[in-house]
Amino acid sequence: MTERQSSVLLEEETTAGSYFVSNYPPYRYWGPDHVPAVHEALARPPAPGTPLGLYHHIPFCRKRCHFCYFKVYTDKVASDVETYLDATIAELELYARQTFIGGRKPLFIYFGGGTPSFISTRQLTRLVEGMKRVLPWDEAEEVAFECEPGTLTEGKLTAIKELGMTRISLGIENFNDEILQLNGRAHLSKEIDRAYSFARSIGFPQINIDLIAGMMGETEENWRDCVRRVIEMAPECVTVYQMEVPYNTTIFKEMKVFGQTVAPVANWKTKRAWVRYAFAELERAGYTVTSAYTAVKDPARTKFVYRDALWRGADMVGLGVASFSHVGGTHFQNEHDWGPYLDCVNRGELPVFRALTPTHDERFIREFVLQMKLGRVEREYFARKFGADPVERFAEPLGKLRDEGFSEIGPGHIVLNRDGLLQVDRLLHEFFLPEHRE
Repeated sequence: MTERQSSVLLEEETTAGSYFVSNYPPYRYWGPDHVPAVHEALARPPAPGTPLGLYHHIPFCRKRCHFCYFKVYTDKVASDVETYLDATIAELELYARQTFIGGRKPLFIYFGGGTPSFISTRQLTRLVEGMKRVLPWDEAEEVAFECEPGTLTEGKLTAIKELGMTRISLGIENFNDEILQLNGRAHLSKEIDRAYSFARSIGFPQINIDLIAGMMGETEENWRDCVRRVIEMAPECVTVYQMEVPYNTTIFKEMKVFGQTVAPVANWKTKRAWVRYAFAELERAGYTVTSAYTAVKDPARTKFVYRDALWRGADMVGLGVASFSHVGGTHFQNEHDWGPYLDCVNRGELPVFRALTPTHDERFIREFVLQMKLGRVEREYFARKFGADPVERFAEPLGKLRDEGFSEIGPGHIVLNRDGLLQVDRLLHEFFLPEHRE
């Protein structure tokens, strides 16, 4: 193997750390000293044509999965939930007074977690009605809602649909009860079929199913069975992630106790092979692969507005503990603990904890690396928005990817082939500035 190959190809064993690239510059460069820039961004009118989105973090779960690295709580009672939901509405009211709104209404709304479907129908109705009073949703193209199968009933799903959700995402991850239990999932396989049948019967316009390749205990035979079952269910969208073990997970804590450096999950070669198999089977069933993680039944009708808008620089207000926002070119995150978050909102203050305002070049890099995860980048988009051709700006890393057989450069676009797409998160570091490649 050449030196160049060793710098580009993945290390095979799964070790602890975050693999998935969700933003740029990396979060570790954000800090409290940049928070004043947030207030400056909020006081400016929006750039013409910039869409607005809302993200609402619902941090409650029945159980904490062993691979989960999000801010979640499993010990809150109904009164805690209601206090929190009221605080998020109050937070939205604080944002609605700011100049950056500029008369805009949300193009997309996303409820993530945690487990949004954990809260009761009454609590959800109260939350949604409160949010709509502050910023109406009548122009929203998408309202997405994450669900854990075991928290769903036909009545709750009916309420979710009647409240305006257009896309639900079922966090199935696997169909094998032993694997689900080994990885700390709260639901079992019997709850999957029941929840999906309910969702289909009431006519949700878009259902997404999540799978994770390489969970603890996964086997080749079982993975193929999971793919078969998803295809039989025929959801509009399938999202397939490759298992990783971030530092703040139960798996990593157990690795430290036993002095392990290699995580007890499938290695990267195996995970790539399993995702390759899933995509190939989905394509045989009529699906189209539209990113490093997703396959959709009908690309003309099945969109993911939240993802596509964010990856093209949309403004987004993140509500709730530890939520991330992006406004006017500045990124920021809320207080990441329960008490400080509620205290800020109760004082009538925005609960911003840390922030960063990227440079023009860093914004260029951010949108480029995120859009590379779609497998195809349009050169004209970047020339028009950033005043430079990405083929020229990223000549060296693109040359490496091309020489290793991962990509092709056409007159109007850059394309990653399947080999490149399956390991895109690792390859993206080639495009980072030197100070961000640690």
